[in-house]
Amino acid sequence: MEEQFILRVPPSIAERIERLLNENPSTSEDGCLDLSFTDDGRTGTFAIGNETFPASLLDLPGVVESYKTYDDTVLIKTADIGQIIMVREEGEPSPEGIEYRHGLTPPMRDARRRRFRREPDVNPELVQRVEKDLLNIMSGGTGSQADDANVERRKTAQVPAVKPDVVPTETVGGGGPERSDSDDSMENEN
Repeated sequence: MEEQFILRVPPSIAERIERLLNENPSTSEDGCLDLSFTDDGRTGTFAIGNETFPASLLDLPGVVESYKTYDDTVLIKTADIGQIIMVREEGEPSPEGIEYRHGLTPPMRDARRRRFRREPDVNPELVQRVEKDLLNIMSGGTGSQADDANVERRKTAQVPAVKPDVVPTETVGGGGPERSDSDDSMENEN
């Protein structure tokens, strides 16, 4: 698969990029495109011609699949896209955090809050204790607190009462077993 990302630019920059892609690069005033990042890998600059714009690499709230076609009938998946590069005008505030709050389309606005569950509040001590017990069990030992709890449960558990044997149904009028109306209807047909 290919490596892909989404480049989101302001409308004025988008027009310049479109002109650059449609025209001969030697005749265009915006001769080159450049994207460079700082050491943290999340902030950088986007240059078109002689102008530079601030850029940020953000994680999308979900994965977007990318497809291409050669014959307009068969689609071939080319990549899973999970990041977006946001280019903004000078003076615009940079996005907070490393994750983009919104998806790519209007229905995915504020997707993280509206579409996905919150992470559960878990006691870190409990997680460490369970992790330690699991590692102990995987290495051939037994879980320390799990063994103690199981022993106590076994001691307090009562043996289930034995069920008496099933007694046959009583007979009506001293004859055979009780019959239903459906049995009578079956005899009349024979």
